[in-house]
Amino acid sequence: MSGSTPDDPGRTLSVNGGARLSGSLAVPGDKSISHRALLLAALAEGTSTITGLSPGDDVARTRTAVAALGAGVDADGPTVVVHGGRSRLHAPDARLDLGNSGTGLRLLAGVAASLAGTTSLSGDDSLRSRPMDRVAIPLTRMGARVDGGGDRCLPPITVTGGPLVGIDYTPPVASAQVKSAILLAGLDADGDTVVREPVATRAHTEEMLAAAGADVAVEPAGAGRVVRIRRSRLLCGDYTVPGDPSQAAFWLVGSVISPGSLVTVAPVYLGPDRLGFVGVLRRMGAVIEVEEAGGGSGSLTGYTSLLHGTTVEAAEIPSLDEVPILAVAATAALGQTRFRDVGELRVKESDRLAGSAALVRAFGGTAEVDGDDLVVEGRGGPLQPGSFDAHGDHRMAMAAAIAGAVCPGPGDVTTIAGWESVATSYPGFADDLDRLRSGPGSGR
Repeated sequence: MSGSTPDDPGRTLSVNGGARLSGSLAVPGDKSISHRALLLAALAEGTSTITGLSPGDDVARTRTAVAALGAGVDADGPTVVVHGGRSRLHAPDARLDLGNSGTGLRLLAGVAASLAGTTSLSGDDSLRSRPMDRVAIPLTRMGARVDGGGDRCLPPITVTGGPLVGIDYTPPVASAQVKSAILLAGLDADGDTVVREPVATRAHTEEMLAAAGADVAVEPAGAGRVVRIRRSRLLCGDYTVPGDPSQAAFWLVGSVISPGSLVTVAPVYLGPDRLGFVGVLRRMGAVIEVEEAGGGSGSLTGYTSLLHGTTVEAAEIPSLDEVPILAVAATAALGQTRFRDVGELRVKESDRLAGSAALVRAFGGTAEVDGDDLVVEGRGGPLQPGSFDAHGDHRMAMAAAIAGAVCPGPGDVTTIAGWESVATSYPGFADDLDRLRSGPGSGR
């Protein structure tokens, strides 16, 4: 089905078309929850165990970082054991390299704000181009010092900790990462720390803080939330990381736009803040079943469907993580799909706004960027094979792999440059794609 080119192993993937996706699979542990489990375990007093961590490089970088801060980190098969507590933590001796992980860097900045001394954080070329002023501004107001490159505070950044005070802050752009950095700093700040979200973002941090015994309160406020935290001592515990719904989205779109397909993803996290893409796909005509299994997780099943265009508001998918694969669905749909107010895509791992438009064009659709909107004119039928450069962005690469696999002809070959980026979040993606296309009833 697929493979690397001989002269560029691992960096370029070739994908044959003609896939009919059939079967069930488990996606990697949720990346967002994995980062937070490691950080909360490091801050908690005592020993915590974590099972189901994401196997990607992004989470591995956070795991290495918390060890550099002084937490004890041991692996026992699939379980990671963290020996934590504030008395163990300190500014690291060397710069922390977060690779491609913006989540890791921003959340660690919040932790570092309360540590004596200076913590330096950086990453790869892509991460060093991503603005960190959105965490630098509130953390500075709390009493830390955050320095970086230029007006946007580009990495590498340094965070000099000190006595912190609570603030009342409204992020200018909806961001779970910014909210989380402020809340993590607020754990060791005098007074109340309040984050007011005009649009609700994923609530993992406040939910996990509450479970760990933090003095945290959440109130709805229109389309958003008000989250309030006070200085707290966290309790150690056990964390089980469910499957990542943003990774499940690739398989659901593949099953929906590939004739004769049926794919079930389980177990997967079913929190409403993370399933906006399911609502979008259903509005486009997709048949998707959601079955709860308790504990906030369950299964998602997608069936072949005829799709039509729709309008997608940014507030439906606040992280915007699923826009690239939804753009693939929009390419196969009949009519126009407009993704509104998604300009934030420009400062992700790559410029995903321009990249999503290029992705649509690569597979035979028509797309344009209209201000902060992405407008896709769908084909209303099968995709065309093409070549695509993911520019080192894992979500762009995986979206292109799904698009290439569902092109109608087995002889249709799509080439994807930048495939090595998939190791940051889903190193087994190509293997899972091979398995689903040869699954029960696929005829392959």
